[in-house]
Amino acid sequence: MTPLNPALAATFAPPVMQARRWLQGVTFAPDRPLINVSQAAPVDPPPEPLRRAIAEAALHRPGAHLYGPVLGNPDLRAAVAARFSAAYGGSVAAGNVAITQGCNQAFCAAIATLAGPGDEVILPTPWYFNHKMWLDMQGIATRPLPCGPDLLPDPASAAALLSPATRAIVLVTPNNPSGAEYPAGLVAEFHDLARRHGIALILDETYRDFDSREGPPHALLAAPDWDRTVIQLYSFSKAYRLTGHRVGAIIASTARLAQAEKFLDTVAISTSQLGQIGALWGLAHLDDWLALERAEILARRAATVAAIAALPGWQVQSAGAYFAWVRHPFAADSAELAPRLLREAGVLALPGTMFMPENDPGGARHLRIAFANVDGAGIAALADRLAGFAG
Repeated sequence: MTPLNPALAATFAPPVMQARRWLQGVTFAPDRPLINVSQAAPVDPPPEPLRRAIAEAALHRPGAHLYGPVLGNPDLRAAVAARFSAAYGGSVAAGNVAITQGCNQAFCAAIATLAGPGDEVILPTPWYFNHKMWLDMQGIATRPLPCGPDLLPDPASAAALLSPATRAIVLVTPNNPSGAEYPAGLVAEFHDLARRHGIALILDETYRDFDSREGPPHALLAAPDWDRTVIQLYSFSKAYRLTGHRVGAIIASTARLAQAEKFLDTVAISTSQLGQIGALWGLAHLDDWLALERAEILARRAATVAAIAALPGWQVQSAGAYFAWVRHPFAADSAELAPRLLREAGVLALPGTMFMPENDPGGARHLRIAFANVDGAGIAALADRLAGFAG
């Protein structure tokens, strides 16, 4: 066999693809269809006016089919800068923004500017598995930071993990997979820790549009020297249902983005023009629509928490944005339970083991329930099926 990169070979397989394979050979009765709470992204297309804007661009804008600037179209970069400046009470310039092929690529590009083989990055657990996968592929050591019962990471515990090889701390808020919304004061403590030690604080806010709090979730971008420490990530996929168009963003110093440009130029050259056109149109026209989407997601969150909390033995440990981190009442490992839950109850959920270090007992006790794509009737049906599941 020809050589295989050992770091890639040692990286675990994509969890969502693994879960999808569980569906092979499983059928569902018409009166008992699949309830899919594994998906962490919208399953509906963008609103029709946005689709029309993309279609018009595809028909009438020749540049929509060509390469664009590696760091993104200037009009979209300026619009993102204006939006984040207003939302966070800070000063973000267009030069502080890079547009990427989704937020996963934003994370990969940010890490590429920070760390290499032998370096270390701190990830709170439960973690977003694609973050861990990318670090593994690059030969970067992950230092797990276990969260407390409230699913919030502790800055003092993070400080104890720091070493000369530490290059960054990563926070995801609202969190995937737990849904936890990190308080502004907690984010500020992590920022102070990172600044004191000369490392980066990567703040992934993919789900910021569905945060239950009013006003800015943190004040980091209001600091005059925010770009010395903060690297903020964002995704248009969740806000405007642009998952297939792959549009994300990095907000960081111009010097760091100059390095990120090298990475982006070699993996994608430029982000999809049609996706960028759609994102810019959404920023200009869809604030009211997005407010209704947020209200619906928050209502589904409340319904999910209430429905599962009423089940004997089940516990919602944390919930927010698209997710609930749920403790199950069974002796079996969640990695064993999840495929059985699909076959026996028609519910596809991801086991907590997919979001935790190997052999971490917390993973075995939990499931991630992604409720955003399930309406009120579906949530009630989900609770009924969980209640009837023997475990």
